[in-house]
Amino acid sequence: MRHPYGAGRVRAATALLVLLLLLAGCSAADHGRGGPVTLRFQSLAWQQESVAANKELVREWNATHPDVRVEYVQGSWDSVHDQLLTSFEGGEAPDVIHDASDDLADFAYGGYLADLTGLLPAGLNSDIPRHSWQAATFGDGVYGVPFLQEPRVLIANTAWLRSGRVRIPTPQHPWSWPEFRRITKRLSGPGRYGVAWPLKEPVSATLNLSLSAGGRLFHRDAGGKVTVGFGAGDAVVPRTVHDQVAVDHSAPASTLGSGGSDTLPGFFGGRYAMVPLGFSYRQQIAQQAPKGFDWQVLPAPAGAGGLTQGVSPQTLSVAADCPHKKEAAEFIGFLLRPRNMVRLALGDWMLPTGAEALKDPALHTAENGWATGTALAAHLRPAPAQSVRGYPEWKDKVATPAFQEYYSGSIGLVGLRERLERDGNLVLARYQR
Repeated sequence: MRHPYGAGRVRAATALLVLLLLLAGCSAADHGRGGPVTLRFQSLAWQQESVAANKELVREWNATHPDVRVEYVQGSWDSVHDQLLTSFEGGEAPDVIHDASDDLADFAYGGYLADLTGLLPAGLNSDIPRHSWQAATFGDGVYGVPFLQEPRVLIANTAWLRSGRVRIPTPQHPWSWPEFRRITKRLSGPGRYGVAWPLKEPVSATLNLSLSAGGRLFHRDAGGKVTVGFGAGDAVVPRTVHDQVAVDHSAPASTLGSGGSDTLPGFFGGRYAMVPLGFSYRQQIAQQAPKGFDWQVLPAPAGAGGLTQGVSPQTLSVAADCPHKKEAAEFIGFLLRPRNMVRLALGDWMLPTGAEALKDPALHTAENGWATGTALAAHLRPAPAQSVRGYPEWKDKVATPAFQEYYSGSIGLVGLRERLERDGNLVLARYQR
């Protein structure tokens, strides 16, 4: 026979459960009548200025929107893809998600992100150029707002270029790829190199710069099927790098496996005249350069496609499971008002995508090369692999080792073409059945 105390405990527990359900119902009813909403905003800002700008904007929003409170959540670029995948599958994704456009395809096609069509302010839609929106458009939906982007530029030792008496390129009169090769050879000497290529991640750098030479690599037919085709335009950039390293000896082989930051000590120490880097590296250079070190920002070389470059803009998205998509879109609209977009761009040392923000005088100063970078904004296009399903596997298993072997001299240009096309198309075909 059950102890009566146990029965009492069961009755008490049942009563407590009923009370909690009633309270939850009341809370839901209150919320339905316009109670406060809480949104979790995961930011990947990491530089001190950028984190400060993001947190300040969140505080400004919360001060003026008492019914929609935003919680700032710190994320990391190093682990964002796996972290988001886990949170999506576990139903615990942030409401507003900071990421990069080249990471969105699988999330968009997988149903994890909300289609923002019709949710965003009209002014934001019209302010960001159509080609930038294409970076976050998959199928018939828009799954992110592209708001920051960075071209790849040449960071140059001004005194070295002056002593070499070479023509200084400008966005209006850039170097061609053959001219760039000749100049780096001219600037080189014993233990000194005209350029250092940090190609730890060779695929995106090569493909994005290849747009300037008319490279396409990925070809989509009328039915939407994508195949890899390595043409003459695709060969210009990799052949230039290969010949600078192996033929002219104007670039060291030792930096091919390095990241951008790894080349800075040699650049400051007078070992390399130039380093091709993302525009945001200027912050590290401004902070770390020895006193009196004179450097400048030059546009990357141009080819048949002019100054065109591929970029993967940073994006803001809304989780598909977010119960307050309208409010989340309003918060994104606030973050990306022109003046706020400028604040975010200055904090990250990058370029805003918005046409109005790009007019801000702070982005047109000669100091730290801002004006040069801003002049390149009109030439930036979505990275070639932006909407290619299976690209991450193709990059990791086929393209990265193929480019590394080509740049190191293990295979020739014919071998590179065969690897990218034959092995690459086998990978992509699995994603397009």
